[in-house]
Amino acid sequence: MNFNIRFAVRNSLVLALFSLATLITPSRATAAQQVMTAAPATKPVIEEWVYRTKYGFKDEWWALFKKYQIAILERQKQLGYVKDFTVYAPSLHTSEEVRWDYRIIIIRASADAPPGQSEAEVAKQLFPDQATFKREENRRWELTTNHWDLPIHVVNPDASN
Repeated sequence: MNFNIRFAVRNSLVLALFSLATLITPSRATAAQQVMTAAPATKPVIEEWVYRTKYGFKDEWWALFKKYQIAILERQKQLGYVKDFTVYAPSLHTSEEVRWDYRIIIIRASADAPPGQSEAEVAKQLFPDQATFKREENRRWELTTNHWDLPIHVVNPDASN
């Protein structure tokens, strides 16, 4: 095969591949339209859990919380529903009416858990002995004197409102 024929064949193949790629690849307008019609991104949700325990039972309460709730949060984090969480304890004491023992700030990917990632579903996956799980969680609640879950948000001090 002489040089001119090889050159013509190669150029024909390149032209054919380019034409095929043009047909397969969407135009910029089509791609932009697909982005605009895609589902809107979900907004992360921040939740605060606050607990006050019975005096003298803080260690038992924490052991149960760590065994179950921290394990569930860690698994939800692996699955992507929980983006991050931080556990806080006070460094000083306060008066009884405002006392708290543990505060957990959780950043979730969205308000609703994806299928298979809710707290109850993850608990069933992690703790197949549900009788023990329920009994020990009930004990933790017996040791809890006050609790609340509160959705919170970050305030931008530079914002106009």
